Amino acid sequence: MSTIALVTGASRGLGRNTALAIAHGGGDVVVTYRGSADEAQAVVADIEALGRRAVALQLDTGEVDAFPAFVTRLRSTLRDTWQRETFDHLVNNAGHGETAPIAETTVAQFDRLVDVHFKGVFFLTQALLPLIADGGRIVNISTGLTRFAYPGYAAYAAAKAAVETLSVYMAKEFGARGIAVNTVAPGAIETDFGGGVVRDNAEVNAHLAGITALGRVGVADDIGPMIAALLGEANRWVNAQRIEVSGGQAI
Repeated sequence: MSTIALVTGASRGLGRNTALAIAHGGGDVVVTYRGSADEAQAVVADIEALGRRAVALQLDTGEVDAFPAFVTRLRSTLRDTWQRETFDHLVNNAGHGETAPIAETTVAQFDRLVDVHFKGVFFLTQALLPLIADGGRIVNISTGLTRFAYPGYAAYAAAKAAVETLSVYMAKEFGARGIAVNTVAPGAIETDFGGGVVRDNAEVNAHLAGITALGRVGVADDIGPMIAALLGEANRWVNAQRIEVSGGQAI
């Protein structure tokens, strides 16, 4: 029986790449998206072209009140598509960037970052726990910015640091069910995150490449396959770890 992974924010960027990497490895995927149904359906089509099954479900991970209805839709989808009551892997990937110096960060910016990157991860995982199979895996996506600092990312990095601590507590509390929980922390990646600054700003790209041991910034293909591998049986004993995938940035 193939595994089923739920990847939040999988219509683009690292989430899309992760979903495709899981499918390449033989897994099926529940793709969630916040606003772009067309992009999500394109990911579903790409997964199906690989011979795997996939569905797309709308979800705003910053809207905690919507989680019960999402769980109901997911439960129905699992029954209709896979004839199962549970899924195996949860990848809490969905997120966005807000950049502002501490002195200029607004309450609205701060609250949205915390709602999506911390509160949403906490309560979505809580809501999905009855549907995660014993022996499953959870991967929470963090950032290299919890280890090295760049002005403007204080609120974002602080929310991700909270997720890193949360992952350790999840591993402790869910261990009795055989559920392993880890954090993956990407470094600078060429995606549309943060307005595509790493991808599109040549000066920023060159600077970050210059302080990375492997001499370049990352691309999505450096991250998605690593996450998919972490979900695999070969990594069943990896638990409660923060794994930075940055090519050796700022070391």
